[in-house]
Amino acid sequence: MSDVVKTQTTTFSPRSFRWQRRRAATVDFWSRFRGDRLALFGLAVLLTFIVMAIGAPWISPKEGLSAVDSIDNPTWATPRFDYPFGTDNLGRSVAAQFVWGSRVSLWVGLSATVLTIAIGSAVGVTAGFFGRWTDATLMRLTDWFLVIPFLPLAIVLASVLDRSLRNVVLVIAITSWPGTARLVRAQVLTVKQRLFVDRARALGASRFHVIRRHILPNVAPLILANVTLAVPISILTETTLAFLGLGDPKRPSWGKTLEEAFNAGAISRNAWWYYLPAGAGIVIVVLAFTLVGRAVEEILDPRLREGGL
Repeated sequence: MSDVVKTQTTTFSPRSFRWQRRRAATVDFWSRFRGDRLALFGLAVLLTFIVMAIGAPWISPKEGLSAVDSIDNPTWATPRFDYPFGTDNLGRSVAAQFVWGSRVSLWVGLSATVLTIAIGSAVGVTAGFFGRWTDATLMRLTDWFLVIPFLPLAIVLASVLDRSLRNVVLVIAITSWPGTARLVRAQVLTVKQRLFVDRARALGASRFHVIRRHILPNVAPLILANVTLAVPISILTETTLAFLGLGDPKRPSWGKTLEEAFNAGAISRNAWWYYLPAGAGIVIVVLAFTLVGRAVEEILDPRLREGGL
């Protein structure tokens, strides 16, 4: 008899019930996502670039980035078998710059997005849940960042700070969090008015417990969807800063490749193989993230699903 009771307790425990709900939600999410061909295409493209970025040391040796090691290479060589993407004005392999540049661009885009979402979510949850003077103060700060033009502020901050990837990530995060904060705050204001939140408060749950167990789980889908849509913005911002000469001069990136190609006169020489791979890589990755992000947003937001039916 005790074994039966123990089995039933284990089967219907709150933890197992939550695990079953999460598993069912994951299966439902994947089944919906798999039905979107554009999203699957975008995911395949992203996985390809991620694998390329991780395997950069094996795909293209780093020596191809050094002008000293490329002194014997022909300059402005058109694409051919030994140089798939040709060479630049210093004889460096454009293919090596493309492969290693994908590593930096993706790393900066993902890191800046994580920091952006963390700051925006913290501000949005705090402002929406506590309200009153806390909400007023944080939202006035958010409005201040929204009023200032995004790109000029990023350029000023990048100019003041040292030119390093860490500072580039910090600049992107500082200038990009207000939009996330606004979205999360609006969702928190809706969630905290629901009956299960009032019941938790009536039972004596602390504010931290309510935020952790009721607010964040219901805001998480919005945050996840915002992550996939924020990565393209971070990548484009890093590209812009690098093209303006405000990136890390020691690290190759697609934006840095475009800057060097422009300064070397690749456009006037019609050396399309120098700037086209980096430009195409930026467009393809941004488009892939956008396709995946739109699909995730539509799946996680019931209102969008109902509007599409």
